[in-house]
Amino acid sequence: MASEIAQLLARTNTSALPATSTGAKSTIAPFATALSGVDQPLNNLFKIVIWCSLAGLAMLILLTRLFQRWRAHMRHMTAMNLSGGQQTYWAKNQSKWWWKFKKYVLYAPLWKKRHNREFRLSSALNMGTIPGRFHTILLAAFIFSNIGYMLALSYSREDRYSVAAELRGRAGVLAVINMIALVILAGRNNPLIKLLQISFDTYNLLHRWMGRTIVFEIIVHTSCWAYVQGAASGWSGIWKTIATDPFISHGTVGAIAMVLIAVTSLSPVRHAFYETFLDVHIILAFVAILTGWIHLEIAKLPQLPYIKVVLCLWMADRIARMARLAWCNYSFGGKGWTKASIEALPGNACRVTLHLPRKVNIEAGSHAYLRFSTLNVWESHPFSIAWVQHRSTNPTLPFDKMDSLYSMGSDNQLELKAEDTVTDVSFVIHSQTGLTKRLFDKANAYRPGVLTLNAAFEGPYAGHHSLDSYGHVLLFAGSSGITHQIPYVQHLIKGCNEKSVAARKIVLVWIVRDSEHLEWVRPWMDLILQMPGRRECLIIKLFVTRPKNPREIVSPSATVSMFPARPNINLIVQNEVKEQTGAMCVTVCGPGGLQDSVREAVRDVQEEGVVDFIEESFTW
Repeated sequence: MASEIAQLLARTNTSALPATSTGAKSTIAPFATALSGVDQPLNNLFKIVIWCSLAGLAMLILLTRLFQRWRAHMRHMTAMNLSGGQQTYWAKNQSKWWWKFKKYVLYAPLWKKRHNREFRLSSALNMGTIPGRFHTILLAAFIFSNIGYMLALSYSREDRYSVAAELRGRAGVLAVINMIALVILAGRNNPLIKLLQISFDTYNLLHRWMGRTIVFEIIVHTSCWAYVQGAASGWSGIWKTIATDPFISHGTVGAIAMVLIAVTSLSPVRHAFYETFLDVHIILAFVAILTGWIHLEIAKLPQLPYIKVVLCLWMADRIARMARLAWCNYSFGGKGWTKASIEALPGNACRVTLHLPRKVNIEAGSHAYLRFSTLNVWESHPFSIAWVQHRSTNPTLPFDKMDSLYSMGSDNQLELKAEDTVTDVSFVIHSQTGLTKRLFDKANAYRPGVLTLNAAFEGPYAGHHSLDSYGHVLLFAGSSGITHQIPYVQHLIKGCNEKSVAARKIVLVWIVRDSEHLEWVRPWMDLILQMPGRRECLIIKLFVTRPKNPREIVSPSATVSMFPARPNINLIVQNEVKEQTGAMCVTVCGPGGLQDSVREAVRDVQEEGVVDFIEESFTW
């Protein structure tokens, strides 16, 4: 491959037009047109290199995931019938290189500690987060390789306008080729999420930086054309060509749309006007793809099939989302459309229950996008699913209030048919800005009653992380992040009783600002505390950081403790590792600062034993 590139770079491009007089405008103008001066063979070679690189990376990650799944399955099968003391083998590291890779690369922030904690300028403005070390390596490899491909030009050409034309063609080809991966990474229905078990948050991070690289390539592409065209006809000729030549005018509109996408996607703008950003982003993306198609169609350029693939992938994700919305939220036979019951809670939060008109299977650790009528139906925001309850619509069938998704297998559940069952999905939504604030204000006006609205449920998404093979599970939750952890707690307690999971010790650490926030999940927590065998496997530690009266913070039992202070994350993790039962998994869902602290604590104990780390974040 390297020798082939060298030969292509060394030879004189046969597609380049000869320049009999470097300064003659008659020999400059052709280099601003279509494929004149473009080294198409080398462009095709770099296209193959990019696709092979991305496919190779995906295959490497897939093989790693398959090995991890096989090992987790073997651990699950052998440990689920063993006591905690008999799972010692799975608690020990079997090789040094893996725990070192996790500590210094996979789990490591780019520098020191900060990763998910945002750089805030105000309550509404922030500069975003810092990619982790592994993400940075991938992003740097992608960005610098693309720069290298653009700079691999035939500098030996005598005519500098021919070199500019070659760069124009190279940058344009790279932009179109990369847009295929860009659209795949942006999709909520991206099949790689479950296949590679990589979160949408990570894909979104890669999508943003890949998009910035593509915008840079489009700017280079456009600048090279303007440089040659300006040399041939002056600035007046540039504007005249843009106004009169459909090929150039559509390309210009597409380039402007992409630059606007990059500007509006900057973190301060994106976070300050998130709802507006989403609508504008979709419109500009469609304009950029469509005008790019027309730009390539007019000149019949070789990249035309690729932009068609881009549009098809973009439309496929939109269609899949609409199909999910229709299937989840509407059912014939009198069940109608989804309704939402919204109850305002202390601490500026809402407990939202969506009454779906059909049965929907949802795994622990899932999230969904919600829409509400009268609150801008076009807006959709992701929220972790806290509780799932299946209800029978047939009064002749039995129903148990504990018969939820995570307690499947009961006799009552077996008697319920899908056509006779509907699903209630519950969330806790903490008021911040935008939609969440408007929702709370509207529900608060109905207090102590319950607000009912038409709503839409899009999901479920994620839910691909299984904790069934871990003997020891430590779950951290900050504020409303408890909604992500409750389904895991319920599922693991039930599995522990039935000996269908390896978990023998489950520790839930929940950090809240005020004790009134405990009301957010009280109905579900009461059900969990009533589960058989709960005392044998579950320990709950509640930390109230700003209690109104510290004397009111009293531990109700030995297995449920309350503390009027901030937790020492490092000490909690170290103490759990000292008493580790089998392989251990630490998960966290909450503010960025909490996630960074838990990440740091997990990295510090990597050499002590098998301690895996999973975080749930919505940093987009």
